[in-house]
Amino acid sequence: MTGTEEAAGAGQDRQVRVVLVDDHRMFRTGVRAEIGETGRTGIDVVGEADDVEQAVTVVTATRPDVVLLDVHLPGGGGVEVLRRCAPLMTEGADGAAAVRFLALSVSDAAEDVIGVIRGGARGYVTKTITGTDLVAAIFRVADGDAVFSPRLAGFVLDAFAATDTPPVDEDLDRLTQREREVLRLIARGYAYKEIAKQLFISVKTVESHVSAVLRKLQLSNRHELTRWATARRLV
Repeated sequence: MTGTEEAAGAGQDRQVRVVLVDDHRMFRTGVRAEIGETGRTGIDVVGEADDVEQAVTVVTATRPDVVLLDVHLPGGGGVEVLRRCAPLMTEGADGAAAVRFLALSVSDAAEDVIGVIRGGARGYVTKTITGTDLVAAIFRVADGDAVFSPRLAGFVLDAFAATDTPPVDEDLDRLTQREREVLRLIARGYAYKEIAKQLFISVKTVESHVSAVLRKLQLSNRHELTRWATARRLV
């Protein structure tokens, strides 16, 4: 029996309570449609949130089994949610089970993966995951396993195996997480419309992020930007 089949079978015997945290309502609606058929999957979506403050409030109030957490959120991002919800990640004095977090993001950047895992998340999957595989991942995380999309686990192994602290890149640190996402996609050759679709933002917002990146890095055009990102192995 595969892991997916095992998860589906487990869903017939128990319910996993889930909170969805993502700042795009349409995406949350899509995920709920994929995983929220309680009778079929054994998953019960008990709450939603679209920013850090709301996420902390909803998770604290509902104390779900698993939180599906986007990395990039208004108010400080997924790492801030993890920091503020840290007391919930251990079993409560009242016997309440620990809340476990599974990052679900469009980003496959090493720094994003490592950041949320250091923050306490039990896994990290990208938004290209199928609904069936996401259900299986939720059950595995609820059981205490670590779950990663292919190749992302390598980032974590490399990071935690390293004995030296990586050098700080002051130029990169000037960029916000969203600007880094846009930078990486531009460097990979994506058009503005493709980036907008992948990040669930408008083309105008993409243009604004690109302008900000060029200004902060003191670059003139996307070709220089691509060379800059390639030299730092960000592509």
